[in-house]
Order: sequence, then structure tokens, then C-alpha cells
Amino acid sequence: MKKWIIGLILLGLMACGQEAPKLSKLPGDAVILAFGDSLTHGTGATAERDYPAILAALSGREVINAGVPGEISSEGRQRLPALLDEYQPNLLILIHGGNDILRQINAEETRANLTAMIAAAKQRNIAVVMLGVPKFGLILLHSAEIYAELAQSEQVPIDLDTLPSILSTNELKSDAVHPNDQGYQKLAENIAGLLREQGAL
Repeated sequence: MKKWIIGLILLGLMACGQEAPKLSKLPGDAVILAFGDSLTHGTGATAERDYPAILAALSGREVINAGVPGEISSEGRQRLPALLDEYQPNLLILIHGGNDILRQINAEETRANLTAMIAAAKQRNIAVVMLGVPKFGLILLHSAEIYAELAQSEQVPIDLDTLPSILSTNELKSDAVHPNDQGYQKLAENIAGLLREQGAL
């Protein structure tokens, strides 16, 4: 009886610890759509030092920069489907919601919009990876809670640490909320590392 109970507990722990499914290997001619706001656009970077441009060089794949500075998630939700249809990417890198946080938009609205973006990609059989965007605290930055929750519920690979780390380091920032060239380099390198971990590269 005791062994039976222990077995059930172990099975439960294994189920709780399940990770998002691994990604498929991206072919050499794959298209990656980098979608987001100013962090994707490259605000604060010099020419060709935005993270999508650096990621293209690191990955050997075409990376389309679809970042719009100042965009909130409800606007991104409306904009994304047409881009998915136009470019038919193999992978969507989603970094969005920072302007929602800055404008103190209700987190549930942001969650619903990000969920809809993920669904739009999945409906087209496009893989998704996300990065968590930090909420701003007095000392340490951490990704807003909705990102970890979304990654779990939608089974999407996520990096929760890179942007909080960059935006906590003055040497990596051009202003309070944007990286500089060195920060975008680190962002691209860590995204490439996540893609390698997930089997996409």
C-alpha cells in the first residue's frame, strides 16, 4: 500500500514538472518573425544592432523585425495575424506587453491579448517562444507574473530572466527601459541559446 501511494506521488510530481514540448529543428531557409514593441524594434541601438539583426547572424536564418515602438498588446493582437499570413514564418519570437505594464493596463487584458497572439500562431502551425518583460520594482526586476503563467498554460518555451537582467544593469541600457548595443547583443545571444536548448538550432 505504501509503495502504491509513493508511486502516485512520484507520478504527480513528474506531471507538475513537465516542460513545454521541444521545438522542431529550423531548416536553413527558415523564417523567424520577431514580433513586439520597441524592444524588438531596437530603440536605443545603433543601426543593425537590434536583436533581430544580431540573431539572424547568430542563427543563420532570416529574422524579420516586426517591432513597433509604443505598441500596446491590444494593438499587437490586431496587427499580428496579417504578418503571420504575409511571411508564413517557421517561428514566432514574442516579446510584448511592456507598454501595457508602463501604462498600468489591467494584467488580465494583457494576458488575454498575449494568449490570442499565441493562438494565432498555433492555428497556423507556427512555433512560438516568448520572453518575459519585467515589471518595475524599487530594487530587483522580475518578469511580470503573467509570463510564467502563460508559458505554463500555453506550453510555450520562455526566457523569464534575460530582460530583467539586462534592464537591471546600467552598462547594458540606453535609458530606463531600453537596452543599448551591448544589451541587445546579450538579448540576441540568450535567445539563440534558448533556441539551441529547445532544439530549434
